[in-house]
Amino acid sequence: MSEEVLVNITPMETRIAVVDAGILEEIHIERRASSGIVGNIYTGKVVRVMSGMQAAFVDIGTGRNCFIHVDDLVPPIPNNSKVPIRRSSAIGDYLHEGKKIVVQVTKDPMGSKGARLTTALSIPSRYLVFMPHTVHLGVSHRIDDSGERERLLQVLSEALAKESLDQSGGFILRTAAEGVGLEEILADLRFLGRLWATVSQRARAAARVGIIHQDFPLQLRVLRDFVHPGVDRIRVDNKQSLVAMQEFCADYAPQVEHILEHYLGHQPLFHLYDVDQEIQRALNSKVELKSGGYLVIEQTEAMTTVDVNTGSFLGRSNLEETAFQTNLEAAVSLAHQLRLRNLGGIIIIDFIDMQDHQHRTQLHLVLEKAMSRDSARNSISPVSDLGLVQMTRMRVRESLAHILCEDCPTCQGRGVLKSAETVCHEIFRAIMSNSGSDNNDTIVVLAAARVVDRLMDEESANVARLQEFIGKSVSLKVEPMYSGEQFDIVPL
Repeated sequence: MSEEVLVNITPMETRIAVVDAGILEEIHIERRASSGIVGNIYTGKVVRVMSGMQAAFVDIGTGRNCFIHVDDLVPPIPNNSKVPIRRSSAIGDYLHEGKKIVVQVTKDPMGSKGARLTTALSIPSRYLVFMPHTVHLGVSHRIDDSGERERLLQVLSEALAKESLDQSGGFILRTAAEGVGLEEILADLRFLGRLWATVSQRARAAARVGIIHQDFPLQLRVLRDFVHPGVDRIRVDNKQSLVAMQEFCADYAPQVEHILEHYLGHQPLFHLYDVDQEIQRALNSKVELKSGGYLVIEQTEAMTTVDVNTGSFLGRSNLEETAFQTNLEAAVSLAHQLRLRNLGGIIIIDFIDMQDHQHRTQLHLVLEKAMSRDSARNSISPVSDLGLVQMTRMRVRESLAHILCEDCPTCQGRGVLKSAETVCHEIFRAIMSNSGSDNNDTIVVLAAARVVDRLMDEESANVARLQEFIGKSVSLKVEPMYSGEQFDIVPL
């Protein structure tokens, strides 16, 4: 069964699901009230230069200052030259407070961090990525055939010779360009030439910070970025959006139009493929393996950790073989989970310990092969003696959990609650700290039911000793609206 792309569109949000052989591989969500800004180009103003970090904060008009590092600054190419200006290592040589610059967002704001910016602008089309501040011509690393790579570079050179653009710049041939000819490349060059002329004119005319180029909405980016020869069909459940996608295909991707399909079923499109249930499972930390083993995936701001366990899988021969088979299954499942959950940054995987060096090598190869299908750039270290694998996966947008969830108001995102016993002892200390500050004879403790129950039962002897110690009566009252950790002490 070939890959399918499901497009679910409502007035509130757009959801894209990539399904391969009936299995949900990727989910992308863009909400109207909080759509991503990756790929957008802005005129910005430098508000603070931090020489110690070789970075600066830039106001682009989004309400939160954004971050740019000196490595993300690309000096322009001098006139009549094919060599960019030599880069300086000091950010102060390029930026100062109040300076206006044209920047592009490379990473959405995440948590407390603002968006990441670059001046190395890049504008994608169906087959090409145009980079106005470089002179490089290249081919996507995902095209492995050396003969095809050479052919594509030759086609691009011919197209550039025929099409006189108003500016110098570099180009990357995208994975979708595999097998295309001169006419398709020429059409993309003309589109990029018109688009860059518009962006340049807006940048020159801009009098204040703000957006000068916005990337396509998610349902159109699907046609540009997600579709490859393995995609059998794109099913869309919204007629108006289907028409817009067909018009987009007619202009920019005619070879894709024939796989567009309007879904007219009575059952919701995502229900038909069990997508909503898979999304719910992807929010759980525990991932069951078919063998009986399982993964535990924990995401933090600094990194993601993955623990592999044999669970109920006992194996058939010995401990080494059991660990090896579980680790192999876990590696394949993990690659799928990283794509589905859109987990990025630093990832530490604690595989089950294996003594055999060949088993470790084979596990590393299996993980690399499983991750090779991932469009996000990644790097994987060999398995260490402790069974740990360190890897990185490029993080551009928020993870699925960060899009769909928020911190628990009770535990404040810790994932654990203080025990009733701990809260009781906090109450005792608070009462003793304030017992001499008033002349009242009674103290009322307001707390959650589980805390009051413990004070009246297991802690009743301690409550009696406390009353004797402070010389006051302690009254207990349940507050139904209080969380398990919340309490108040009121003197009467």
